[in-house]
Amino acid sequence: MKHKAEFSNAGSDTDLDPDISDRTAGVPPAVAGASRLRTTRWAELVATFFGIGRLRPGPGTWASAATVVLWWLITRWIGAYWQPWAAILLALLAIAVGIPAATRVSRASGSKDPQWVVIDEVAGQLIALIAVPISWKSLLLGFILFRGFDIVKPPPLRRLEQLPEGVGIVVDDVGAGLYALVVMQLVLHFGWLPR
Repeated sequence: MKHKAEFSNAGSDTDLDPDISDRTAGVPPAVAGASRLRTTRWAELVATFFGIGRLRPGPGTWASAATVVLWWLITRWIGAYWQPWAAILLALLAIAVGIPAATRVSRASGSKDPQWVVIDEVAGQLIALIAVPISWKSLLLGFILFRGFDIVKPPPLRRLEQLPEGVGIVVDDVGAGLYALVVMQLVLHFGWLPR
């Protein structure tokens, strides 16, 4: 019987999220399990950017490409003046919900930086597109710059990966987005992007 009790506790809610034990004390197990499942579902949806993180190969590239396409579609309904502000707000939203979602998925999977967590690419790609004119050349260049910086991870991005949990998962891509933003703005300022 002792083995059965140990087995039934293995993989319990408290193993996945130590804070759950405080929230589920005195709650019937069926209710506590349903609550954990809902919490995990929202985190999984956000972290994988509605399942795009499950695409292979290169889930980060798929997420960046989807972000560029979605941004292009969104800008059809936003005036040019408001587009930089919209990109900033969407990037901040992706960061704000991405960090807790990435933390939960990372804890549940037991992996420091699960490959299918791509909300960080969404945030970084949006940052790279702030104040970028909406044309296929500028969007493609923003995509290439962000993916390049995200893959190469110039200093100090590798160090940012060492930050704990969701912060480390998201912040290094925010840094890659900032690098891409700076280069993109230089390219636009000096007119190096062919028309």
